[in-house]
Amino acid sequence: MSEDWWQPEIPSFVVVGRVNAGKTSTLATLLEVDDDAVLRISATPGETTGVLPLPVRYDGEEWIRFLDTPGFQQPVEAMRVIQGFAGERVPGPDELRQFVETCGDRFPDEVRLLEPIIRGAGILYVVDPSKPLRDSFLAEIEILRWSGRPRLALLNPQGEETGYETEWRERLGTAFNLTRTFDAHAARFDERRKLMLALLQIEERHAERIERVLEAMDAEWDQRREDAAEALVDLMEKALTLRARDGLDERDLGVPARRERKLAALVEDYFARLAKLEAECLEAWLRTYRHHLLQAEGDPRHHRGLDLEQEETWRKFGLNRWQLAAAGAGLGAAAGAAFDLGVGVHSLGAGTVIGALGGGAAAFLKGGALPELKVSGLGRIGLKSGEGRTLVVGPPSSPNFPWVLLDSMLVRYAGILQRAHGRRDRTTLEDAEGEGRVREFPRERRAVLQKWFTSCLKGRPDRGAEPEVFAAMVASLEELS
Repeated sequence: MSEDWWQPEIPSFVVVGRVNAGKTSTLATLLEVDDDAVLRISATPGETTGVLPLPVRYDGEEWIRFLDTPGFQQPVEAMRVIQGFAGERVPGPDELRQFVETCGDRFPDEVRLLEPIIRGAGILYVVDPSKPLRDSFLAEIEILRWSGRPRLALLNPQGEETGYETEWRERLGTAFNLTRTFDAHAARFDERRKLMLALLQIEERHAERIERVLEAMDAEWDQRREDAAEALVDLMEKALTLRARDGLDERDLGVPARRERKLAALVEDYFARLAKLEAECLEAWLRTYRHHLLQAEGDPRHHRGLDLEQEETWRKFGLNRWQLAAAGAGLGAAAGAAFDLGVGVHSLGAGTVIGALGGGAAAFLKGGALPELKVSGLGRIGLKSGEGRTLVVGPPSSPNFPWVLLDSMLVRYAGILQRAHGRRDRTTLEDAEGEGRVREFPRERRAVLQKWFTSCLKGRPDRGAEPEVFAAMVASLEELS
């Protein structure tokens, strides 16, 4: 057997379990590996044929490592052979060493998984508590107990609750230092951290290294959140300042049908560019959180950014009308900046929109309105005088638009956090489900964001407010964790 997997100076933990018990998916979730090229998850017996080292590195240094091994194939027969070596005594590490040295031809899988154990590795034993506790499992438990090594049992449920878990816990409690539940298809950061902490409890000899891993995990998680917040601030600024423009010549001005065609093309261009901005932010998040199988979006031909034409979007996401009214009242006329028709702009059928209303009343009246994708429903459409005439489209006229956009991104961010790396199904973040969060923001946070949103909608983002805005975004993402 190759010696590449063993480094005596590095604390190692061997992961043992049956096919379909979830040992490899447990490793995938714990180490955030969703790439089959690195760590293949398969229901096929014998898929793992050797010992696969999986290092945990921070700042270029390996602190601990996990060893993926083949599962037990003949545990009852192997137990009897080991008992035969012991005679009348209770088997121990010496008998396991003798088994490894002499029984490789007959028990290749058992020898491969036991070799790192007799060399000094700790044990993570992964079981599916929905299965009955058969004799073969009892044999596995006994063999691992005889090793005398630190042992952690993980209950990784693979099916419906069957009532066997209590029996599993009682039996494992007699043979293992600790027993914990770890659902490899659903575990999030806090569960991964608790699992690492459990290793500290069973392997005190390497406490300094495991504590270093825990500290690094926390620091990296905080840094990821800050990176995600930075990407979100960048998206919001670009989305709120986004405009689609096209020049108008004399023929456009004289032929209404030509103007309508240009307008329709601009509307499509606006939403395509908004969708691209969203996708860029989501892809940055997926890289930050090491997801390969999640996709930022589905078919881009059918994606128009937010589904702005659906009434459900505006009921589910964004602020309610009273919250918008409060924000608008605080900013006065600035609450109408989402419309920003400007001096000298002539509406193409939009008419005068809330221009004569006070900020709070205007926000209340328009807060529940749907931003129809036509001239009368888009805030920035008009002809500007100057060196030529320009048709300008965007953003949607509702003052709730920034909040709906932010909510939709928060839901998808939560979907990323909830996605365990042990899963191997491919899906898109468009399928993420959840309720809006911005209505639950503290009033102070809403005020900070509303002021900044307004400056962005005017096309002049308030740079002085960016530290507060960044802190508000970090706090919002932290709440989803």
